[in-house]
Amino acid sequence: MTRSVAAVVLLGSLFSQFACSSSGTASSGASSGAGGAPSGGQSGAPSAGGGAFANAGAGGQLAAAGTGTLGMGGASGAGGASNGGSAGTAGHGGAMAGASGSAGSAGAAPNEAWVGTWAASPQAGGNAYKMQTLRQIVHTSISGTASRIQLSNAFGSNSVQVSDVHIAKRTSGSSIDITSDHALTFGGQTSVTIQAGGLAVSDSVDFPVVALSDVAVSFYLVDSTGSNTYHQQGTQTNYVASGDVSGNQDLSNPNTMGSYYLLANLDVKNAAALGAVVTLGASITDGIASATDSNRRWPNDLAVRLNMAGTVVGVLNQGISGNALLHDGAGQSAINRFPRDVLAQPDVKWVIFSDDPINDLGVGSGRPTGAQLIAGLQQLIMSAHQAQLKYLCSTLTPFQGSGGWSTDGETARGQINAFIRGATSGCDGIVDQDTATHDPANPTQYLPAYDSGDHLHPNEAGLQAIANAVDLSLFK
Repeated sequence: MTRSVAAVVLLGSLFSQFACSSSGTASSGASSGAGGAPSGGQSGAPSAGGGAFANAGAGGQLAAAGTGTLGMGGASGAGGASNGGSAGTAGHGGAMAGASGSAGSAGAAPNEAWVGTWAASPQAGGNAYKMQTLRQIVHTSISGTASRIQLSNAFGSNSVQVSDVHIAKRTSGSSIDITSDHALTFGGQTSVTIQAGGLAVSDSVDFPVVALSDVAVSFYLVDSTGSNTYHQQGTQTNYVASGDVSGNQDLSNPNTMGSYYLLANLDVKNAAALGAVVTLGASITDGIASATDSNRRWPNDLAVRLNMAGTVVGVLNQGISGNALLHDGAGQSAINRFPRDVLAQPDVKWVIFSDDPINDLGVGSGRPTGAQLIAGLQQLIMSAHQAQLKYLCSTLTPFQGSGGWSTDGETARGQINAFIRGATSGCDGIVDQDTATHDPANPTQYLPAYDSGDHLHPNEAGLQAIANAVDLSLFK
């Protein structure tokens, strides 16, 4: 049993709403609607045209590509290799880890698992598209010799058919390096139907990925009626064009959007990878105050630091702007989405929990007490440890001067930060975002050089300060 399978099973007692059932070759995770608690799991049938892994479910992120039996978190593909397919090799050491080379440190066994190099958290409420091509740009964290993508319909109101899926190196704008273009298949088919609440995982393709680079994923939507699953705050220019033009080098007069639709993960094979770290948070993690297309979210900055240190760890940004620890709203609460957005991520070994509680403390949110938020943190820590993940706690950044600040909220922030810094917290490490960003003369406020202007979100310099506060030795 893989870690992901075990993790979901262990969470049954903590998150009863994430119950799952299995049927046939696919076991599905829980699905949920906008703002609501997740419903029970619903088994997904194989996709039309033989895409056997189309509907692993909203909670089952790690389906293997191939012909093996599918389970939540992934199982064996053809040939019986764990997580599907054979391991590639990858070099590391330097700011831009290459797509090929020898495996990691002497004596270390090569990593044969799929490892995430990019991710975005699914949300409800996206637009529908009909007879249009979406070309979406993702910025990688680690390199790899083989690739696969995951398409999530976790919150879709209807099934969605995705066709003519391509992956390529992005050159600029909506253009790709046509010599790098590869078509992707799902169970050997060029089209896949993803049921509402389901997940489609592509077959492996020999598409080499360079660390810290832009990759374009293009696909054609015949008719996606109703509400689509998307990630709202992409902070990235993505493209929509009429007709099926997924394989085109350039898109003619495309419309642009700032969100990600259906695309949830880009995974790679990298024999030197130590695993992946999930950065779970809200708008600060989502990089809301960073410039569009700059890739200056603090998880991006962390990925650069790891690459420069020669530490091959995938960084998976699971921030949702407006997200909270205890209540659903802008996405499911951190507690409700923890099984999907953390435990089910490919080869996850660490999680950094960041800024969600700030939104719990805002005016109008019902404002739980510090003790209630600490209890929520302890629940996540226990869940991570049961899944054998390292849980890295982040202190909460200052927000006095923002519209949501109050003296009660400030008191609770202090209580949470004191708990995190205490010896009995259960944290496996601390990212002291508070100390990294506050004004020493006014510790309830940002250092002016790090304030984006709204007194709630750090600017790019502040985001870099947060990334610099992460002790890289925690990943050894």
